[in-house]
Amino acid sequence: MKHASTRMIFSYWDALRGERAAPDRGEIEPGEIRHVLADTFILEIGADRTAEFRLAGTRLCALFGRELKGARFVDLWPEHAGPGIRRHVGTVIDETAGLVIGLLGTTESGDTVDLEMVLLPLRHRGKPHARVLGALSPATIPAWLGFSPVTSLATVSLRVIWPSGRSEGPSFGRGDPQDRRRRFVVHEGGRSVAGD
Repeated sequence: MKHASTRMIFSYWDALRGERAAPDRGEIEPGEIRHVLADTFILEIGADRTAEFRLAGTRLCALFGRELKGARFVDLWPEHAGPGIRRHVGTVIDETAGLVIGLLGTTESGDTVDLEMVLLPLRHRGKPHARVLGALSPATIPAWLGFSPVTSLATVSLRVIWPSGRSEGPSFGRGDPQDRRRRFVVHEGGRSVAGD
């Protein structure tokens, strides 16, 4: 994780869960993450597995130029990206794994901003598959923030963060260097050209 906001949210979530796969939504204390609250959001997972914003921080809403509460998470990406985004959310809730996603945000006028997002599973009143805690932050705050909203996101990279103690995936940032070399990173959007 490159950004302070995503690192702080992950550290807070990781400390809350302890030995469990995920903490409960009721354990989140906004005062303890007040420095990154503006970049933070909570997704509610519906019966049809649609993820909607339950809460969204002020800087996040300013980035998109609108209130995100009640909006579908998948609508931040172009329509063709929807199935991939739904799979990513499915990985978080089904595997109780975290995701770190590198993104490129684009405004209607063509301005771009590099963003980093973290998605982390939460239980809600003891039920799994119910909520996702996340943070989305820019590498640097663009001058146009609040004036020219991001209208489209493109996924640039993706990394799965498996819960501690799980054997079927790598443990990122922990363990020996052999484990860190086995990272799986997906870079979407480009094509390989032979003969360079």
